Amino acid sequence: MTDTAFDPANEIAQTDTRAQITPTLALLVSLALAAGGFGIGTGEFAIMGLLPNVADTYRVSVPDAGWVITAYAIGVVVGAPVIAVLAAKLSRKTLLLMLMGTFAGGNLLSAMAPDFATFTALRFITGLPHGAYFGVAALVVASMVPPNRRARAVGRMMLGLTIATLVGTPLATLLGQWMSWRAAFTLVGAIAALTVLLIALYLPRDRVAEGASVRRELGAFGRPQVWLTLAVASIGFGGMFSIFSYIAKTTTDTAGLPESTVAIVLALFGVGMNVGNVLGSRMADYSLKGTIGTMLAFNVVMMTIFSLTASNPVMLFICVFLTGCGFAACPAVQTRLMDVAADAQTLAAASNHSAFNIANALGAWLGGVVITWGYGYGATGFVGAACSALGLAVFLISVLVERRETAAA
Repeated sequence: MTDTAFDPANEIAQTDTRAQITPTLALLVSLALAAGGFGIGTGEFAIMGLLPNVADTYRVSVPDAGWVITAYAIGVVVGAPVIAVLAAKLSRKTLLLMLMGTFAGGNLLSAMAPDFATFTALRFITGLPHGAYFGVAALVVASMVPPNRRARAVGRMMLGLTIATLVGTPLATLLGQWMSWRAAFTLVGAIAALTVLLIALYLPRDRVAEGASVRRELGAFGRPQVWLTLAVASIGFGGMFSIFSYIAKTTTDTAGLPESTVAIVLALFGVGMNVGNVLGSRMADYSLKGTIGTMLAFNVVMMTIFSLTASNPVMLFICVFLTGCGFAACPAVQTRLMDVAADAQTLAAASNHSAFNIANALGAWLGGVVITWGYGYGATGFVGAACSALGLAVFLISVLVERRETAAA
């Protein structure tokens, strides 16, 4: 029995017929949408390992080349809510095709960018569909399964993103270093183009939801629970990015390990994300709010231990893996947004990925602050614990407000 109130029947009614949604078709749709997540994850993270190559091509410094990462992140934050609102009257299949088509084109054009300014602008454009794609894809897969399996469906779709950290990003990075960074973006564009084909083949046609409008989608931002849930994601998950952003230097400078072990540490983080995604989605189907609260509390404890033991190589490996497992709350937060957004789910679901990119920026910035203050790279775990604690506090406020509203009703 779940502790949520989302009714997938209301969502799946948008498709031509409920009868055509078989378990096999639901799986194929999930895999097709996961392919898009794989492409997005590969493109988003591979650039971090290819920045020196990009800098050499355009004859700019590596820090200046880093602006392309910022441009992409800004595109995600801006694009998710704007696209969700403007596309209110589009069917979900049409919107997904347009989003992934834009992502494919953006990457293929990025691979051909003649100068740095053009490349930076194209990275911004390529980031625009990111959040909206994941948000709409989550709504689609959740609507195709029974209520007690919707978080697992969201998790299965998100596997594309988590597997990208293990497989796609290393492969694209190696390809970019072996041939050219342009080849890496061509690969990402090809994956996106394949996703367009898979969506066109397997996702049933759907009708625009009755009463869909820009005004109705904007209504999501009039609901306090939407803001509170987005705040949980923006603040609570900043800790994971605080640790991950500086994990390479923590490995070499704090734990005293050779640079060659950084790849092993990154792989452990990726394995943790995949384990967390699978287990977390199952936990969320049993207790949605319980999963979010438990994982935030878990992160407070685990990230504190990370800072206290970062100089110990064995504990570093264990804590990095467990940091990746913190991703377990992601399917739960995504699913909760569907619940609290009522009839404005597209905007709320898409905005979740804007929130995670804010968490990325916040965590990296706060981690950098404590390092600058001289506390060392291991102190990023304390930052993570503080972010998780604040996120947990916001979540508890959200639950309390919800209970009072329910009692008053």
